[in-house]
Amino acid sequence: EKHISIQRHLADLEKLADLKEDEKKPCPLCPEEKFKACYSHKLHRHLQNLHWKVSVEFEGYRMCICHLPCHPVKPNLAGDQAFSKMGAHYHCIICSATITRRTDMIGHINRHVNKGETESRFITVLAPKSSHEVLKESATDVQVLPNYSTPQKTDSYFNPKMKLNRQLIFCALAVLAEERKPIECLDAFGATGIMGLQWAKHLQSSVRVTINDCNENSVTMIQENCLLNKMKVKLNTREDDNDEAMGDGEENTDTIEVTKMDANVIMHLRSFDFIHLDPFGTSVNYLDSAFRNVRNLGIVSLTSTDISSLYAKAQHVALRHYGCNIVRTEYYKELAARIVIAAVTRAAARCNKGIEVLLAVALEHFVLVVVRVLRGPSPADDSAKKIRYLIHCQWCEERIFQKEGNMVEENPYQQLPCDCHGSMPGKTAVVLGPLWSGALFNTGFLRRMLFEAGQYGLDEVQPLLKTLVCEAECTTFKLLSTHSPYDENKQEECGVYIRTPKASAESYLVPGKRKSEEFIRSAAKRQKSENSAEHPAFYYNIHRHSIKGMNMPKLNKFLTYLSEAGYRVSRTHFDPMGVRTSAPLAQFKTILMKYSTPTYTGGQAEGPVHLTEDVQAEEVQAAGDSKAEDAEVLEDDKSGVTAAVLTKDDPTAYAAD
Repeated sequence: EKHISIQRHLADLEKLADLKEDEKKPCPLCPEEKFKACYSHKLHRHLQNLHWKVSVEFEGYRMCICHLPCHPVKPNLAGDQAFSKMGAHYHCIICSATITRRTDMIGHINRHVNKGETESRFITVLAPKSSHEVLKESATDVQVLPNYSTPQKTDSYFNPKMKLNRQLIFCALAVLAEERKPIECLDAFGATGIMGLQWAKHLQSSVRVTINDCNENSVTMIQENCLLNKMKVKLNTREDDNDEAMGDGEENTDTIEVTKMDANVIMHLRSFDFIHLDPFGTSVNYLDSAFRNVRNLGIVSLTSTDISSLYAKAQHVALRHYGCNIVRTEYYKELAARIVIAAVTRAAARCNKGIEVLLAVALEHFVLVVVRVLRGPSPADDSAKKIRYLIHCQWCEERIFQKEGNMVEENPYQQLPCDCHGSMPGKTAVVLGPLWSGALFNTGFLRRMLFEAGQYGLDEVQPLLKTLVCEAECTTFKLLSTHSPYDENKQEECGVYIRTPKASAESYLVPGKRKSEEFIRSAAKRQKSENSAEHPAFYYNIHRHSIKGMNMPKLNKFLTYLSEAGYRVSRTHFDPMGVRTSAPLAQFKTILMKYSTPTYTGGQAEGPVHLTEDVQAEEVQAAGDSKAEDAEVLEDDKSGVTAAVLTKDDPTAYAAD
């Protein structure tokens, strides 16, 4: 039975006291030594003020404060009996625990709710409704716990804002599934299992999905979500082969393997073609394990959500996790992507593997990096050579990667195109890094991702992929070519799997005639041929370099002006007002100033006309020359000092005595 301090209404608590107007009754929740028997009106106020108002509410019940000797209390130093305030406590309606403080009791109940434990062992009424909420994303249903979007308050974390991230990863996996099948893919941090469920539900027999999580509650939630989507589940909670099959799988015969291990353990034990890492925070602790057993030409994708350190808000954390010195710049998002890729490159090189960056996206909530693994010491050396330091000017925001070589230069400022060090006092530049200095995108891979997004109806990710394709080719949308990403002639010649653009998403692949080894070599050659001219590193923010008092041209028009001047130019997903161009910063500012118009026009302006710095300097020099011509030079006989007295045109000027 539930404790007498747990009641639904105040009237139920008064019934325990059996109030009568002409008789004195004791309090049912206090011992006689603490509260003596009294009349009904006084006992009513006591129950209402001391017990009912400080109660903790849950599922329509009130857990009132209790002063009975149910909670063991140590006696005080004077040796008195434990009938003081220390004896006050609450009885938990779920687990019957006794807790002293009200705030601790509220936190105790919240922990029960976060774990899904909402049914009381004492309540005999109908069981409350399930606290699981069902969400739907990309035709996949998942159950989530309360506070599912707060990782500190739930075991099964689900962030609806990361939908774009999940769609990008799905498109990358779909492209890999077109190259070879079946592929073994791993979602190392499953949480609710939404990502692995989407892979298995849409790609079906092309993939063999393994969803892993080290939390027992998350593993249970993943199994329930698999059954909710009518998927067959294969449970593996140990490092050995003790598996347990469950589920009917009436509509879908594919099996999802659910494992309960540490992410490093499962990546050490097994080999995969596709690995996705999405821990809470940084992913550097799992990179060595990921590259240890990943197969050749496989793909490793990782999502980093420690944006406070990557976006230079916590620079000491970035130095601790990634070994990089960074400052806040106008291109801080691309800087974050290059920091993560540099860490990935070093981890792959330690396993004698190189990487090819297929995709790097840095948005508000995450940094996503997708790389292809190239096995061998030669690709590892080539990738490691692309990790270099960056020289950044803090005055004009000019930047350039340091030259290759180990020789120390006498004046490293000479590498910067700007002359801020000569015109400004002190040290004007900082060294950032080490960073990845290579390309951030693979144009051919992005085109195939865009094609797969259209095949599976992922409309939300298509605008971002189009921007990434333009950014990879460093061109505008008007000049973007629209040819099909799947060239049948090339694929037939290489002997790879063939699928025409008109084929449906469910169509099966047709294998080529050659052996699998030749397919791997041809796929590697095809990946190299897809790499077009490398896009310029970093971008400029048009607002950051605008001229004070001048109206800038529209961004699209400014891109046209840069293109007409003979420079490669495109927009960037890192910054909505950013411009990625091959033009140096000096030419960028010159063209921006050329097509900017003054804020105020001549005589029509009510206020003063704001001019540029060059125009102001010319006017000041001209005014000084005119004043010098009008000045009269007088010689003082007593002191021999020459005094320049200006004319009446400038009444505010003074004479040099």
